[in-house]
Amino acid sequence: MRPKDPFIGRQLVDGQFEVLQKIGSGGMGSVYKASQPAVNRMVAIKILHPKLANRKDLASRFRREARAMSQLTHPNTVKVFSYGELDEDGSLYIVMEMLEGRNLNQAIRKDGRMPVGKAVSLLVQVCNALQEAHELGIVHRDLKPENIFLCTQGELHDFPKVLDFGLAKVTEQQMQPGSLILTQEGMVFGTPEFMSPEQAQGRTLDARSDIYSLAVILYEALTGKLPFVSRTPMEFIQKHVSEPIIPLGERVPGLEFPAGLAEVVAKALAKKPAQRYQSASEFAGALLPYQDGSGPPAPPPPASLASVARVQAGALTSASASASASASASASASASASASQAQSQRTRVPVLVAVGVVCLVLGGILTVLFLHFVSKR
Repeated sequence: MRPKDPFIGRQLVDGQFEVLQKIGSGGMGSVYKASQPAVNRMVAIKILHPKLANRKDLASRFRREARAMSQLTHPNTVKVFSYGELDEDGSLYIVMEMLEGRNLNQAIRKDGRMPVGKAVSLLVQVCNALQEAHELGIVHRDLKPENIFLCTQGELHDFPKVLDFGLAKVTEQQMQPGSLILTQEGMVFGTPEFMSPEQAQGRTLDARSDIYSLAVILYEALTGKLPFVSRTPMEFIQKHVSEPIIPLGERVPGLEFPAGLAEVVAKALAKKPAQRYQSASEFAGALLPYQDGSGPPAPPPPASLASVARVQAGALTSASASASASASASASASASASASQAQSQRTRVPVLVAVGVVCLVLGGILTVLFLHFVSKR
């Protein structure tokens, strides 16, 4: 008969919490469902195995996880309410929000690959949660489908929450006095199927390592398969470092994806960090056009030769008609000017003749008067 768990039924932290049942366990500890009567809510309490509390490296890792998670407030990161050490036996604990649902790995194993829109939408939200962590100098270092929990919140289903910052790397200024920095050069931590090339080589990591791991998760969510064919964890590590990925569109025969999505995933899976998206928000921005499952709008098709010829012919016809109209207008104006000039000339001739006649008559009259005046004298 299995011995009863020593924590079930106990009241912890001065009676604030009553442990109801175990809901999970791992190499470092167990997770329990507990009630918090003072605020009428259920919580999850993660407790480090008492026998490991004296291991300084593991205790430091556990405290680091609690400290890292307590700084994060993004809605897509699991909330941490408190953490500390139990008075009774010195066990370390973290009190978190209680989540109902399943992790992404369970969802893929049960339902198979996800539609493009759903998978991309989940990963965009996870990117946004990690952006907050990265801005605070926190690198997760163990992203995998098991650490993305799909929960129900009100009317929201499959709402993703990032879990388990147990391997998180935090900046030295965030370390408390006496903490151990476990991310030493040459040491490899993480899950082989999802670790970045630099992580597989034991190199110093930054936010771009998490972006690579996220891209592997997205690849698996879209295809139901990993980007390499490997039989052992060591083979996965070797292929992350040196082998090109199987292109997204070739992983499952007959499975097609929106134009450009394979290139987005391939960039996030580049071997060199400098060739990837440089932040989680940049990766999210590249994924956003695919949230509805279709991708960015296609560019307008190039004009055909026939269309171009028709446009050019129309332009030439228009130019010719314009030139003809202009010539007509010029000819009309010229004819009008000539007619006006001729009319002016025809009008001046009779006037000059009349003036000449009048001058002759007046001259004759003056001559007669002059002769008459002379004869009288």
